[in-house]
Amino acid sequence: MSACELKESLDVVLNFAQEEKYTVLIVDDEENNLQLLKRTFRGKYNLLTATNGVEGLEIVKQQGDKIALIVSDQKMPVMEGTEFLQKVREIHPEIVKILLTGHVGTDILVSAINDCDLFQYILKPFEPEELKIAVENGITKYSMASNNKVYYNELRELFYKTIRAISNALDTRDAYTNGHSLRVTLYSMIMASELGLDTTYMEDIEIAGLLHDIGKIAMPKSILCKNGKLTDEEFVVMKSHPVLGEKIVINIKKLQIISEWVKAHHEKWNGTGYPDGLKGTQIPLAARIISIADTYDAMTSTRPYRTALSHETAISEIGRCAGTQFDPELANLFVRISDKIDDARKNPETAYQKYSFLVKNIDFKISSEASTSNSAQAN
Repeated sequence: MSACELKESLDVVLNFAQEEKYTVLIVDDEENNLQLLKRTFRGKYNLLTATNGVEGLEIVKQQGDKIALIVSDQKMPVMEGTEFLQKVREIHPEIVKILLTGHVGTDILVSAINDCDLFQYILKPFEPEELKIAVENGITKYSMASNNKVYYNELRELFYKTIRAISNALDTRDAYTNGHSLRVTLYSMIMASELGLDTTYMEDIEIAGLLHDIGKIAMPKSILCKNGKLTDEEFVVMKSHPVLGEKIVINIKKLQIISEWVKAHHEKWNGTGYPDGLKGTQIPLAARIISIADTYDAMTSTRPYRTALSHETAISEIGRCAGTQFDPELANLFVRISDKIDDARKNPETAYQKYSFLVKNIDFKISSEASTSNSAQAN
């Protein structure tokens, strides 16, 4: 960004800060100081007041999401300013904090800066104009941080929409693959949620599920859309898609962590899978999860040369292959939660909204892009 562009961006933020009336909390036990502070900022900000730290903390707990900045005295009964601001930091770290103090003790200032994430301290007695400037600068900081958060969320939304677009573009290359990636992702998310995996891992599994077949984008359409079983030579070509998928994904920095999962989703527990013949726990957990979801969706989807198997038949097959094709613990889990899987299969888009971590964290509603049809090409 050039200096001119940076200045324009800052001007926008500053103008926004001036136009919007932010909420400021003033905490001081001396009535004269409290009245002086109220006169200093009246009309410019929405003002909340408290006469001690305990009272101020209650206000923060109730209205913290509305408070942009706090001006607090240090020496107060019940709870001193540094203790109060430290507690504020724990529950609302985004609030900008300014401390008024009549003492310049090093220990107080070090504590305030390190423990309270203090924006600025001002010595008493203070000049109202000095405090005005400090508060205006603090509001600008709060405004910029808030805008950065909005931009970050917008980037996450754009990233996720791009992943969905790629996934949908791949699925719609053939009528039989429509909705496959979303359903595989959905079944994987249900399993992952039953395992109690953490949010970050869940998000990565979700992206891996959506992109697990991305290598098929390089497959000739004559093979990908063949109306019948593949020949041995064609199957060799098809088996290259996990490696091709890894090569595509690994070049995207944010997706490097899932590249090995994409590569390994056709490995088998007994070591007879491809491309590397990994065995047991050599196969990444996420790939073991996606493998079961992928196989289930293939069995319960219509192929050009056969109709879909029933849910019950597919579940029975998953159980039968526990310990050979699939991780036995994960396969048994899949069988135990078969009712949840069946419910999700019948209405995948609605169920996906429920289980998706990316949708929840980005906080936007996805349009229903994938078909709710249960027909998909076998893998």
